[in-house]
Amino acid sequence: QVQLVESGGGLVEPGGSLRLSCVASALNYLMAWFRQAPGKEREFVSSIRWRDGTTYYADSAKGRFATSRDTFKRTVYLQMNNLKPEDTAVYYCAQKRGFDGSDYNNTPQAYADWGQGTQVTVST
Repeated sequence: QVQLVESGGGLVEPGGSLRLSCVASALNYLMAWFRQAPGKEREFVSSIRWRDGTTYYADSAKGRFATSRDTFKRTVYLQMNNLKPEDTAVYYCAQKRGFDGSDYNNTPQAYADWGQGTQVTVST
């Protein structure tokens, strides 16, 4: 069983920044960030391939969020800038264990391993 542990969440004012981290006990194919706000479905934010660092972003994240990885530390990061109240959610990291036909398959069901989540609150 792969363990994923997120950290870095917190309370930040609108326009502020946060950097989330996710440490994996083992590297597989691709790591993603999802988020879930109260009363809403879990949604894809971004992903990164361990092998070559190729990244993918949801439209809501483009231009404000950046995903990176450190393979030696088995860690993936989500740098979030210019945060907005609508970014408030629990943020989860998740890992695909292998290529499933498309790196654009970003439904939660495509991911086998999940972290426990970290709360991000954007508010004055």
